[in-house]
Amino acid sequence: MDIKQIQELIKFVSRSGVNEVAIEQENFKITIKTNQTPVYVNAAVPAPVAAVSAAPVAAPAQPAAEAKAPSAPAAEDTSKYITVKSPMIGTFYRSSSPDKPVFVNVGDEIGAGKVVCIIEAMKLFNEIESEVSGRIVKVLVDNASPVEYDQPLFLVEPI
Repeated sequence: MDIKQIQELIKFVSRSGVNEVAIEQENFKITIKTNQTPVYVNAAVPAPVAAVSAAPVAAPAQPAAEAKAPSAPAAEDTSKYITVKSPMIGTFYRSSSPDKPVFVNVGDEIGAGKVVCIIEAMKLFNEIESEVSGRIVKVLVDNASPVEYDQPLFLVEPI
């Protein structure tokens, strides 16, 4: 890790409200602590580490999602849909590799337990399964984009 990555990590930790982050790599160990009151997040411990590489990119992604929300017609249409959200911080992939087909497309019917995407966190590729049955109405994240914990990934119309 170079000094620039460490500075980005410190900025990320201070903005996120996390009290402490520890990272261990091959010949490197760092622990960053803040004096903020603890914020308890229901996520896997390694998840904040994955955001280090995505932190500079992840920040603009959130305002873009918020910018889309205020449009009145879209807000009314989405009320009848179920949102599949990211269970962790990482990088979103629609397929298992670039040469493989995507897991789901708009219009596909899915069942509970069907893999809808992969989220990479700390070089681990986690298959994300749908918890609902329905039809994919919209994919809300671009392929190979960083995602935050609890960020909407798909809109599903229940069947």
